[in-house]
Amino acid sequence: MKSATAGYQGHRAPITFTITHPFHPRRGCQLVLATRKQNWGEDRVMFFDVHGRLRSMLASWTSLAGEDAFAQVSAGRSWFRIDDLLKLVALLDRCGVSPRRRRRGVK
Repeated sequence: MKSATAGYQGHRAPITFTITHPFHPRRGCQLVLATRKQNWGEDRVMFFDVHGRLRSMLASWTSLAGEDAFAQVSAGRSWFRIDDLLKLVALLDRCGVSPRRRRRGVK
């Protein structure tokens, strides 16, 4: 039985959020926030699923997350982090698809 006081916010409208993680199967789904707190060392949001069970997920996977520090600093000027690009180059090198080698052969 669901508690009558769980998530009670008085006269305020419930806070909703959307799942924004690009690979989550319920991406785009809007949910009602029950609470938000630190669990297991992570910022998590709590919500009730369709069966009335309390569930949680990382706040960073939702619309409640603050903007990423990189996104704030880059102000839209760059979509990629240099560390990620260097890792991509290393991965392509290991796969035998080196952009460096390809450039040398292009005339």
